[in-house]
Amino acid sequence: MPPARNVTAVLGPTNTGKTHLAVERMLAHGGGMIGLPLRLLAREIYDRVRLRAGDPNVALVTGEEKIIPAQPRYWVCTVEAMPSDIDVPFLAIDEVQLCADFERGHIFTDRVLHRRGRDETMLLGAGTMRGILERLLPGTSFVSRPRFSRLMYAGQKKLTRLPGRSAVVAFSADMVYATAELIRRQRGGAAVVLGALSPRTRNAQVALYQSGDVDYIVATDAIGMGLNMDVDHVAFASTRKFDGFQYRQLNPGELGQVAGRAGRYMNDGTFGVTGEADPFEQEVVERLESHNFDSVRMLQWRNRDLDLGSLEALRRSLNALPQQQGLTRAQPNADLLALESLARDPATRDLASKREDVERLWEV
Repeated sequence: MPPARNVTAVLGPTNTGKTHLAVERMLAHGGGMIGLPLRLLAREIYDRVRLRAGDPNVALVTGEEKIIPAQPRYWVCTVEAMPSDIDVPFLAIDEVQLCADFERGHIFTDRVLHRRGRDETMLLGAGTMRGILERLLPGTSFVSRPRFSRLMYAGQKKLTRLPGRSAVVAFSADMVYATAELIRRQRGGAAVVLGALSPRTRNAQVALYQSGDVDYIVATDAIGMGLNMDVDHVAFASTRKFDGFQYRQLNPGELGQVAGRAGRYMNDGTFGVTGEADPFEQEVVERLESHNFDSVRMLQWRNRDLDLGSLEALRRSLNALPQQQGLTRAQPNADLLALESLARDPATRDLASKREDVERLWEV
């Protein structure tokens, strides 16, 4: 694992300018790479960087889009899509608290532990990550960023009574569309943002809201992962989500990430509940308003040193346990479950008899 040389963790609540700081540092280095948690956010940062550096100098790499000029100096990527074979002077990883996420956490953890810029590495995220980063990456420098504005609880409001410039958060496509339709009938218009939309449609919906053509936006909790929109109020239509394994209540830290999108720069923001969501308990309200959340104690991890000598060797290496405290082996995700299913097929086992066959199977 690379030593934490020239690694800085910039930690704090939402609306503290962490991503903006990283972009400015990357531009100052004259080259670099930034890994972001959302395709929509990657597109936003790509557009911002190319305006400063010029189209021929900036690459965009996500699971959906690849725009790679002949000799780019700046790479804007989703964390999952960060190229591993490119040496850059500066590297940043955004929203590192997602290392604890059951679905995507092991990928974020891998990047945090192993990806480095030649001259500077910057890890951006919630203050809840400080303790675990101190243990796993000794020598890391820490910078705390205070929030620019206040965040206040506004209680429960009907959808039809929500103030303008509100974001309504739901946790399923059906609920997002139903909520947006109700707002359209009652208030005249709402933008919709969720992962199933094409990049062009998502970008157009955000632009519709940002331009002021509509006063409401309905989205999943992805809105909490750094999207920069002019939101004055965040309303939770639900506080339960499916985390890849089960439906569960969002914890205060997760609620805080989403609620904190209310209020931009020096403008104060409010949050509350709407629809069938229960009002927040006073303890939760106080924690959200003061940004006081439990520390992250365990990061999701998957072995990166894979044995591709045989199908069985690959399965064993993927099931290896971490050797460091603070890391836990991630539960099987779709790729592992697919591999296990294929490995039970005699025809697949016969085909995957050579190293290159096993490697091709895993890449697919």
